[in-house]
Amino acid sequence: MSKIYSARWIVPIGRPVIEEGAVVVTDATLAAVGKRADLLAAFPRLAHEDFGNAAILPGLVNTHSHLELTVMRGFLEPVEHDFFAWLRKLTAARLSMSEEDLFISAAYGAQEAARAGITCLADSSSLATQSMRALRQVGLRGIVYQESFGPDPKLAAENVAKLRGQLDAMRVLETELVRAGVSPHAPYTVSAPQLQLIARLAIDARLPLMMHAAESAAELQFMVHGTGPFADGLKARGIDWQPPGVSTVRYLHDHGVLQTRPLLAHCINVDENDLQLIKTAGAGIAHCPKSNAKLRHGRAPFAGFLEQQINVGLGSDSVASNNVCDILEESRFAALLASDRVGAGDALIAATQGGARALGLGDRIGQLEPGMAADLAVVNLGDWHQQPVRDPAAALIFSSSGRDVVLTVVDGKEIHRRDAGVTANESELLSRLGQVRSRLESTAR
Repeated sequence: MSKIYSARWIVPIGRPVIEEGAVVVTDATLAAVGKRADLLAAFPRLAHEDFGNAAILPGLVNTHSHLELTVMRGFLEPVEHDFFAWLRKLTAARLSMSEEDLFISAAYGAQEAARAGITCLADSSSLATQSMRALRQVGLRGIVYQESFGPDPKLAAENVAKLRGQLDAMRVLETELVRAGVSPHAPYTVSAPQLQLIARLAIDARLPLMMHAAESAAELQFMVHGTGPFADGLKARGIDWQPPGVSTVRYLHDHGVLQTRPLLAHCINVDENDLQLIKTAGAGIAHCPKSNAKLRHGRAPFAGFLEQQINVGLGSDSVASNNVCDILEESRFAALLASDRVGAGDALIAATQGGARALGLGDRIGQLEPGMAADLAVVNLGDWHQQPVRDPAAALIFSSSGRDVVLTVVDGKEIHRRDAGVTANESELLSRLGQVRSRLESTAR
């Protein structure tokens, strides 16, 4: 497809906003970005669509999601004040879901992302093949990380052998847009030997690696003192845990995980030494402020990430701990929590270019520049709740949400158009999602 999209505002990221601008899409690539009049003159034969009082910006990047848990929106609210009860209920519900249930949940979540202007996701999955199917069906770009669990060091080799088998199935589903990755889940669910084996696998096979890290006070207690609910859980299973007496980030450094240049989700309990290790390793951070707040884990030092020039993006986490997959809303929350040191422009960069760089995709997406992939979102800025607009970045971050997105384009293909309404396929997906939820609720009684 070759087409010109124009709007009152073009927000390229990395260079000044263009008023009354346009972008030229040729097949899967951005061919030109500039003033509307100039590009219409330069490409007179191309179809042209003008969105009027709107902003065209790079597609939003969600650096941490769990699409397979979309069906659990609102399901865990009764226990959200108790993280361990929350984890137990979530795990039991997920284990009761069939492969097709996981696919339906992930597919609905992927469609929700597309509707919110998200063009790329970093998704963590217990059954990654189903999330890969979902991304492919909707037309999204992304990395799907197969989660690996195993706190018993005696089972490390067996668990990594299982992971290799899962990767074989994932490789068959890889495309130019959808890649396979690995995720040793967290330091309290994966033993040190298993961490080392997975890190080595990621390096040798050139696989992206993602891990939950420094997420809660209980995790810090587990790592430094070897006490608390995580330690008690291992003890109850007969697993001996000798705390390393260091932070999670230092622990990951000592066991080779940082050598993979991983994506680290959350990073709430980190100090300056941890941030220096992350920066030196070239790792990325997925900042999930709404999930962190809802689960009462605390506030990650977003401004500190930016000041250290760490590649940081924004993540919704699962809608079981956030309730929406909306990176514009996440951006507003992130900016407001750090408003003394972070502005709308910083948050918008994290939602686009920062997320792309955190995923190692900064050379392809995250900016509107000629030669980059044609991943973009068009956000209406003409509604009552946004007027008057003088600074499009401020309007996007502080006055807009995913509900204002009118078009989402990935690799030059339109994957969501608001004026198209709800399709028959989407209606059927909603119905099937409701059926899966009803089964979960009946099982949980």
